[in-house]
Amino acid sequence: MTVARFWRKIPHRYNLIGTHCTTCGEYYFPPRQMCPSCRRDGKIESYQFEGKGEVVTYTVIHTAAKGYANQVPYNLAIIKLDEGPSLTGQVICEPKELEIGTRVRPVFRKLGEESEKGMIYYGTKFVPE
Repeated sequence: MTVARFWRKIPHRYNLIGTHCTTCGEYYFPPRQMCPSCRRDGKIESYQFEGKGEVVTYTVIHTAAKGYANQVPYNLAIIKLDEGPSLTGQVICEPKELEIGTRVRPVFRKLGEESEKGMIYYGTKFVPE
């Protein structure tokens, strides 16, 4: 199996797939095998999040890590999904356009690459609605 095919076969890598406990109604991202609230009594099922949510807090990165220098400045935010869980994600917009409470939706974008001829990584980023 090629490296690219290996990564494509990890569904939560390219989709916002988490879990839902049908016993207590809680949603989790990243996925969990057991509900922290219900423990062994909980029934966990796979759940694909719509990805829409609200910016809870954010920061603007001006000094990027290796490989991301051409993207600065960029926005990194904690996003509370409409279904409940929070996650960290990059919000694609001008820093002055972003504020706490901004509604966002997911988009599929290039995250980075290993080298000029290396593997390209894709995943979820967010844009204002």
